[in-house]
Formats: sequence, C-alpha cells, structure tokens
Amino acid sequence: MVQKQWSWSINVALLLVGLLAASMLSLGVGEIPIRIGDIPHILSEKEGMEYSVLSYIRIPRTLLGLAIGGSLSLAGAILQGVYRNPLVEPYTLGISGGASLGITFAIVAGLHLINILFLPLAGFIGAFATIFLVYTLSLGKGGLSVNRMLLIGVMISFIASSLMMFLMSITTTDNINGIVFWMMGSLNESNSTMINVMTILSLVCLVISYLFVMPLNALRLGEEKAKHLGFNANSVIRILFIITSLLTGACIAVAGVIGFVGLVIPHIVRLWVGTDYRILLISSFLSGGIFLILCDVMARTIISPNELPIGVITGILGGVLFIVLLSNSRRKELRQYDD
Repeated sequence: MVQKQWSWSINVALLLVGLLAASMLSLGVGEIPIRIGDIPHILSEKEGMEYSVLSYIRIPRTLLGLAIGGSLSLAGAILQGVYRNPLVEPYTLGISGGASLGITFAIVAGLHLINILFLPLAGFIGAFATIFLVYTLSLGKGGLSVNRMLLIGVMISFIASSLMMFLMSITTTDNINGIVFWMMGSLNESNSTMINVMTILSLVCLVISYLFVMPLNALRLGEEKAKHLGFNANSVIRILFIITSLLTGACIAVAGVIGFVGLVIPHIVRLWVGTDYRILLISSFLSGGIFLILCDVMARTIISPNELPIGVITGILGGVLFIVLLSNSRRKELRQYDD
C-alpha cells in the first residue's frame, strides 16, 4: 500500500510539472512572444502591450483551458465508471445537444444582441432541461436505470440536432455562421466573472467527487455487487450524474462543444495509473487540463495571426489518439491469442 501511494504521488507530481510547463508555454507563445523569465516583471509593472496580452488574453485562456479540460475529463472518467462503458463521454447523455439547442435558439431569436451573457445562460438552461428530461424518463418501477438513461440521452441528442437544423434553416446567414463557430468551441472568453466561476466550479466538483471514490470503485463490479458492499447504488449514481451534468453544462455554456476530451483522456490516464478512482480522478482532471491548454496553443499558432476553433484540434488529435489506443489493444489481444 505504501508503494502504491508513493507511485501515485510521483504520478501527480509529474502531472503538476506538466501542467506548469503547458501553462508557461501558453503564456509565452503567440503572435506577441513573451519570455517566461519576463512574466513576473511584466505583471508587476502593470503597463504596456505585453501586460495587456497576458492579463486579458493568455492568463484567462490558460485558466479556462485548465477548468474546462479538467472538467470534461473528470466527467468522462466518472461516467465511464458508472456505465462501465469505455465509449461513454459527457456529451453522450444529450447534454451537449440540449445546450447547443439553447444557444441556437438564443442566436436565432437575437437574444445575444440584447446582452452577450444570454448565450451562456441559454446554453446552461438547455443543458439542464435535457438533464431533467433524461433523468425523469429514465425512472422506472425498479428505480433509475443507467442503460435506459444512456439510450434516452442518445435519442434526445438526435432530436436536439434535428431541431437545431430546423432553426438554422429559417434564420439568416450571419446567424448560421455564429452558430457553427460556437459549436466548434473556443476558449476566447473575455468575461472574468464567467472564467472565475468556471474555475471554482471545476475545483469544487473535483473535491466533491472524491467523496465518492469508494462507491465508484465498487460500481466497477456492477450495481448489485456495489449494493452488497453496502453502497446505495441508485443514490450514488444520481449524485454523480448531477455532478457530471453540472460540469458538462457549464463547459458547453462557456466554451461551446469541445469534443473527445472526456472520451480519450480518461482512457489514456486509466492505462497509465490504473483503474483506482483515488488516483484516476485527480490524474484525469490534470491531464485534461494539460491537453486542452496545449490544444489551445496549437489552435492560435498554427495559422497565426488567425485562429482555429479549438474543437478542430481536439477532434483531430483525440480521434488519432483513440485509433492508436484501439490498435495497440488489438495487437495485445492478438499476441495473447498467439501465445
């Protein structure tokens, strides 16, 4: 046990170093390069172009990358354990569809012209309307059914996508461009209040999730065995569903739909640190933050001075990584079969 804790401490330390390195890279790289050693001096002087770039663009984006990447990866790790399905991610339950539909309606109705904060608010309302619908329809005589919840979430996602296409077909070209760009995801959020709320929410949910590490470890054996071990599986699943839905809805409302983070990163982390949720949760959070920060650096430097939507980068890298993981797993299975 002592050796395991020592190994976990080393893994977390390595991830913290990686997070620090990714953050320094994010702060220094861009159209206006800034030397890492000059950052303390620039921030203390509080004047000049470099201070404005750091204070109003790069530091907020780095914080948002950590918060959103960590939240999506944490939610993915939890949901994959609850459903015991490696293909489940935060968007599988239809939350992204509901949030996207809310944003689309706000843009088509022109609410964003009244106040820009109506966009994240509409996304958040859409996400939680979907959560309520999925949860209500998943309740049966025997209680909450995770398989039923998964199927209902997928169907609601399809319905939301169809309604989005209907709204896009009756609106203007400018609105369509705004909807498509938002759906690709971006960390270009300038509202400091939203950034602070997202950062605090992600850390609070990480702490709360650690109250459920033992039930999560038990749920890997199945709901019935978890009940035999003394855990109320339905209550645990209900609370974890609320936590992951809150994280996902907030991420979509602030930054749009950023795919593959909640699917691929927990897979990679699980192969590295194992399946024990005492180390898996914090490792997934930190790894997701590192991944999204690096993706954001790529998104704003590949075709500089223009910027790519971060969803393009996460989609390409996430898809490639997932295929590589599946290929390696297949090779291992073939070797075991040959042996």
